[in-house]
Amino acid sequence: MHAVSEAVPAWTVGEITVRRIDETALPAPTGRWLLPDVTPDVLAQAPWLRPDFADRNGDLRLATHSFALEVQGIRLLVDTGIGNGKPRTNPAWDHLDTDYLRRLTAAGFAPETVDLVLLTHLHTDHVGWNTVADKDGWVPTFPRARYLTSRTEWDHWSGQDLDEARRQMFRDSVHPVRDAGQLDLVDVPAEGTEVAPGVRLLPTPGHTPGQFAVELRSAGQTALITGDCLHHPVQLSRPDIGSCVDTDPAQAADTRRTLLASLAGTDTLLLGSHFPPPTAGRVRSEGGAYRLSPVGPDQG
Repeated sequence: MHAVSEAVPAWTVGEITVRRIDETALPAPTGRWLLPDVTPDVLAQAPWLRPDFADRNGDLRLATHSFALEVQGIRLLVDTGIGNGKPRTNPAWDHLDTDYLRRLTAAGFAPETVDLVLLTHLHTDHVGWNTVADKDGWVPTFPRARYLTSRTEWDHWSGQDLDEARRQMFRDSVHPVRDAGQLDLVDVPAEGTEVAPGVRLLPTPGHTPGQFAVELRSAGQTALITGDCLHHPVQLSRPDIGSCVDTDPAQAADTRRTLLASLAGTDTLLLGSHFPPPTAGRVRSEGGAYRLSPVGPDQG
């Protein structure tokens, strides 16, 4: 497991400052497992991916992190990573031990100050810091926060006969939040739904049925936090390439194409939920597809 920077990178979107709270960089085999159709030929067609997004060996760089922001006094966190000390079948995630909470606090978002946690979807690497261990088991990390996910997402997983690994994730990272009365389910229509001033959830189905992206609008500027409709910038050059865990690969590809077409050539800042540093950029058309024009953080 790679070390991550102690800095707290941040981007300005109008009057909103979006901070990236690092959890961990993911090991090299992750990209080969997650995006198995990314071949050396695919990478050769997008030389702009190196060195930031792919290394000299052709391994994709990926990371887990949250985005923290405050709008009109409401303190929000988008996704909560893998979490510490949790039994996981993925060796890179099993009983992880990072100082994520220290970083979150150092960025000015101590757990007791967070008002709203947006869960783009209910996968293991997006819900882990929902809870922490205490003598009574797993309890909500953010004691005063509402945790919000889409009703479609909840209904999908609650209606399934889950494998043991996913049942474990729900037991330690989702059900304790529900049992504490802190979980809210929202309907996310095609046009999106606003959950805080200038913060809109937009449906991006395919990776999971109820996944959403998070759009930020402030003072004439716009940003979009991807969730997992995009795992890696290589998918800008090849929107047809999906992940091995997409529930509906065809829908996921359609979602990517539609989203990228809407962003191309605009000033909207794209913030990737698994993109390694520099993490953010603007979508530009290139050769019948797209590329990411990186935008480094304002501070860090």
